[in-house]
Amino acid sequence: MLRAIEWILLGAGSAGAILWGVHRHRPTRRSPWLLLAGAVATLAIGDVWYAYDRMAFADTSYLVMFVLVALSLLQFTRGGALLVDRARLIDLMAFACSGMLVVWVFVISVDSRFDTVSPGDVIGDLLLIGVAVRLVAADRRNVAAILLAAGSAGMLAGDVLYPLSGESPVAESAFVLLYLAWGLSALHPSMARLTEPRPARLSPWRFRDTILLALSAATPPVVLIIEAVSGPVRNGVVIAAAGALTLLLTITRLADAVHQHSQALTRERGLRAANTALVAAADAPAVREAVRAAVIRLLPPGSVRRVILATDDGRLAREGLPAAPAGTGGHSWWTDSADSDEQTLICPLRLEPLAVARPSGGALVITGRREALVAGRDALEVLAGETALALDRVTLVEAVGRRDSDLYLRAVTGNTAEIMAVVDSDHRIRYASPGLRRLLGGGDLPPLTILDDLVHSDDRETVREALRAEGDGTVYCALNRADGIQVFVAMAYRDLRHDRLVQGLVVTLRPVGNTGDVTDPAPHHEHQGELPAWVNRRSARDKFRY
Repeated sequence: MLRAIEWILLGAGSAGAILWGVHRHRPTRRSPWLLLAGAVATLAIGDVWYAYDRMAFADTSYLVMFVLVALSLLQFTRGGALLVDRARLIDLMAFACSGMLVVWVFVISVDSRFDTVSPGDVIGDLLLIGVAVRLVAADRRNVAAILLAAGSAGMLAGDVLYPLSGESPVAESAFVLLYLAWGLSALHPSMARLTEPRPARLSPWRFRDTILLALSAATPPVVLIIEAVSGPVRNGVVIAAAGALTLLLTITRLADAVHQHSQALTRERGLRAANTALVAAADAPAVREAVRAAVIRLLPPGSVRRVILATDDGRLAREGLPAAPAGTGGHSWWTDSADSDEQTLICPLRLEPLAVARPSGGALVITGRREALVAGRDALEVLAGETALALDRVTLVEAVGRRDSDLYLRAVTGNTAEIMAVVDSDHRIRYASPGLRRLLGGGDLPPLTILDDLVHSDDRETVREALRAEGDGTVYCALNRADGIQVFVAMAYRDLRHDRLVQGLVVTLRPVGNTGDVTDPAPHHEHQGELPAWVNRRSARDKFRY
């Protein structure tokens, strides 16, 4: 009775410690720890049944415990966690299981001293130790992984010493070590790193992997045939269990390979479709829609909460997103988040063929489940590079279109008296008709001339306020000529800053008042045989002036 109470307290304390550790440290994936807590509770129940000499119930509990522990350790190696290359571990486990089966049937089982030792427990314990040791090798400073390995070693020691030495204190101490080590492993903060998502390492399929899996799967039937031919089959249950475990590992290995291949095909199709959509995009909004559709296509359904395409670094600052930390080397980076299940990934817009960032900067920002973002991080970085190329192509096409429009406008208006100019958002004159140069009495305007420099100082603020407001209108102001004379004009403007081709203000100037040739200049009409009527009226007015 006292021994049953002891096992109940140990099992409840260990399982409770694991659950408290999961609640406190909030690992990314909780299923491995919950399975481990269930395994500890089931082991305690089996020990209680064993203390009351109910062997059938005890053996059933131990079997369920072993299955839960195996699933727990298998979950620790899934999804790009601490162990980023699970394929080699599965191959080694399958081969080790077959090798231990051969050793047990032809070496250990021959010795009568080991008749009381369960071969299934020993083989299973060795496999669990192998997985735990592999986790320790992946992160040697992880205390939780070390405690898991210590608990697995305690299970092996207990399963071997307990049948050989009876209910000795040493054998019971081994199981006590198991309870304490697994309970303490969940209380240490390093337990969260065991399930932290990491990019999985894609292992190419090699011929030796095929040979290793073939030998592992063929060993149990060969051992059974040899034992059946040489005499009665004494280890049939062990051979069946080892064969089932080897087959399960082989199927898991093949399933992982198929899953990796399926993910690669999905990424390839997604990037190909995104590339097609980005090539067909004619402006920045079309690029944004193509990127948003590509992100949803590349990542699992329901894993993306927000997608932002910041075309410049100013948008990142307005969104409150941090700049690239030191040491990123132009690659993507994460932002801090209080939620362990959700994270934000920032992929800079880099021109991948040139391996340089865009002049205006910018980044692709995705918020969603961290595990999905880690798995698709490489594809998202490639998508960001394609997006940078698409945005630069759109900018270049728009610049070429504006240049062609300016050349066309210059060719059409070169011999007219219409005074007009195209002004950018920063009030720089991008195009000016020849009439403006004649009106100002000078030669060609210098490059990057600002409209404010042509306006008289008393009228500059009025012109700024008028052009700053959205919409069309007219403002009256004075312009400074090269000879120091002021020209009063009516400045009519049209707001075409949102137009894809113009992207600026179209300003038309009309001189007002009566200041002779300065404010009312005669048009420069070439190849025209008849002057317009208003020129004749002005000539008649000048004749009768004196």
